[in-house]
Amino acid sequence: MLEEVFSIYPLTWDAIACCMLSGLIIGLERQFLGKPVGVRTSMLVCVGTYVFLSISNSVTEDSGFTDPSRVIGQVVTGIGFLGAGVMLSRDGLVYGVTSASTIWGLAAIGVTIASGYEMTGVKIALLAVIILVGVDLAEDAWKFMQKGVHKKLKSKLKKPDTGE
Repeated sequence: MLEEVFSIYPLTWDAIACCMLSGLIIGLERQFLGKPVGVRTSMLVCVGTYVFLSISNSVTEDSGFTDPSRVIGQVVTGIGFLGAGVMLSRDGLVYGVTSASTIWGLAAIGVTIASGYEMTGVKIALLAVIILVGVDLAEDAWKFMQKGVHKKLKSKLKKPDTGE
């Protein structure tokens, strides 16, 4: 009886935990920097993607009528729409591309976990944070990494507000 209450078949608690951990790893880095994709969003994107694909895989096994790769394609499309919602254009600069890319990566992690590679998903989350932090440090440390949009964006953010 108790086992039925806690059963989330065809999902697994281990995979849900890996999704939440992956979302937490990436979300904390984003949240610490005050970015629009924080811990909650990161966890929900990863878990939601996992649920969609796992349910799709279950329906495929039961009926043989659906193709899980089509669900992956639809997830990518939906996540693209969500990512587009966090991007803004202002004064000739585009903001939020990294946040949109992070959402896309979180969905890929959810697909990875749903495909049975739970720890690989967590490792990819760690790799994503290494990329996010590492490139940020490189941009701060090396002048050649400060060219283009990043240089303009950082200088605009550092300008004091004159009230005009």
